[in-house]
Parts: sequence; structure tokens; C-alpha cells
Amino acid sequence: MPQNENLAQLSKAGVSVWLDDLSRDRILTGDLQSLVDEYSVVGVTTNPTIFAAAISGSDCYDEQVHDLAVTRVSVEEGLRTITAADVRDACDLFRPVHERQPGDGRVSLEVAPGLAHDTDATNAEAAHLWWLVDRPNLYIKIPATEAGLPAIAETISKGISVNVTLIFSLDRYRGVMDAYLSGLEKRLADGGSLEGLASVASFFVSRVDTEIDKRLDKLGADPSLKGKAGIANAQLAYQAYEEVPQRPLWASTGVKNPEYSDTMYISELIAPGTVNTMPEKTMMAYADHGTPGTPVQKSYEEAAGVMKAVADAGVDLDDVFRVLEEEGVQKFVDAWDELTTSVGSELEKLA
Repeated sequence: MPQNENLAQLSKAGVSVWLDDLSRDRILTGDLQSLVDEYSVVGVTTNPTIFAAAISGSDCYDEQVHDLAVTRVSVEEGLRTITAADVRDACDLFRPVHERQPGDGRVSLEVAPGLAHDTDATNAEAAHLWWLVDRPNLYIKIPATEAGLPAIAETISKGISVNVTLIFSLDRYRGVMDAYLSGLEKRLADGGSLEGLASVASFFVSRVDTEIDKRLDKLGADPSLKGKAGIANAQLAYQAYEEVPQRPLWASTGVKNPEYSDTMYISELIAPGTVNTMPEKTMMAYADHGTPGTPVQKSYEEAAGVMKAVADAGVDLDDVFRVLEEEGVQKFVDAWDELTTSVGSELEKLA
């Protein structure tokens, strides 16, 4: 089938379309390949919540879980083996894309979220996952916590490509950029090569609106400010990217408020050199009726005005970003714990 025109035009504008989902069913049924062929998808992101949904909702994993149970692996080892297998297969599927356009054709796998505040453990797991999947088009996802920043630098310095996740503020994005550059400098100083080494910075969008809208309502602020900050914050992040080229990835682009346009976090964030990782529902909405908004590069002044107006209305932006980071880590921890419990029960039953 021909490529969807709306998503093809998005790609021509410099936005790489990635799917924010992965499951063994998608790989085995050919669904993922069809998204590549028909919807311009050139990459995949995963997180603990995605894997929890994939594994609990499918019988495709039964045989592997049975084999792992027989060998009496630990729950943690079993879980990593299962998720790494899916990511490895997805990397193989996207390898032709990666060979044509090395910045894309990438698949992301996250370190265990419980390690988000432990630098040394994050370093160790990042190296282990890189070894376990053993594919050049892999990204290791590391959260942009205070402890995550030195882990990002160290992981990059080892020649491991990194998707930095859970970025909410411009200040933290700049810290991530510094960590990325430090990692590159250390790798060169140690005599390493930068060939094939890459990084994206996952800047979260819709969650910013969810938190700020709630606070605006509580303050009785001008309702016209609602639904504006997430996009404005990301637009200013792109302005920062123009100074330090660590590729921005727009994450959390599914609309949480049904009153908002279901494609707003795509239409208003079109800029060269970016990635938009989309839930399938959001992707299909843009494929059906998405239209480009104002180019990001022409939005900086207005975006700065939106963030100032939100702050002037009484919203403590520093506190917003702190809360969002803490909640983001906790949501992934909860999903990972749920997944660990589920897989652990299966392993114990089959053993």
C-alpha cells in the first residue's frame, strides 16, 4: 500500500515518526512492518508501562516464559531476557531503515526505573542491556534525574547510544546537553570512536499541560492559558537545541484532555531534525486529519510569552517540573513492579 500522505509530509518536513509502543504480537503479525511501509514509521520507543501491557495481554510469551521457568532464572533475569528479545527483533526489523538514515531505525530499551536515583547501578545496567541486545541501532533509555546526568555522560563515553527520558524543563534539558557533550569529550579523550554513537533527548509534552492546567484551574486563572504550556515549553526546547545539537524527541504526545485537538502535539511541533514518538491512536489521528501548524522556529517569542503568563498567573513552574519528574519515575516503577509480579507468578507456576 502507498504511504499515508499526511505522515509522509511530516517526514519531509524533518520530523521522524516513531511508534511509542512495542509488543511481540506487533512483530510476529507483521503489524510493525506495515507501519513502516504505510505510515512512515522509522523507530520505536518502549517503557515499562508498554511492556507491562504487551506481556500481560498476549500468549505470545508463554513458550519463552516456560523455558525460563524450567531453567529457574530469577524474575529480574527472566524479565530482561523477555524484553531484550522483543527489542532485538525490532532492531533487526528496523536495520534497513537505520542503514539508510543512521539517526533513525532505532529502538529504545529502558534501564529498570527503580535505578533512577542510583548513578552507579544505572551505569552498570545500561552496559548490561547494551551487551544483551547487541544491536547497533539500540538506544538505552536513562531518565534525566540528577543521578541520571552523570550516568548519561558515562554511558555515552563507553560508546553506548542513549535516549534520555523524562525531561520536562529547559534547565534539565541543558543539563542533559552538558552530560551528552561531556560523554562525547571523554570518549574522544579515551581514544574511542564516535561512529554510530547517537543520542536523543525525550522532552515530555502533554503531561506538562495536565499538571499546569490543574494548577491554573485551582488558581482561577485565565482559562485561555490552558493547553498552551506543553507546546510552548517544547518549542523553547527546540530553540535550545539550535545552540547544542542533541536531537529532541517529543514524547507524551497523546492528548490527555479530550477537549483538545487530538493532533495538537504533532501539528504544533514540526521542525527539522526532531522525532515525534506517537501512540498508535495519535498517529492514526494525524494520518486521518492532521495538518501542520505554525513552524516551531517562528513560535519562540509567543512561546516565551505563554510561559511568562503561566508563571505570572501564580504557577510555580519549578515545582511543576519537580512533581512531573517524581511522578514520571514513580509511574514507571509501579508498572515495572506490576510486570515483575506478573512474570514472577508465571515463572513460579510453570517451574
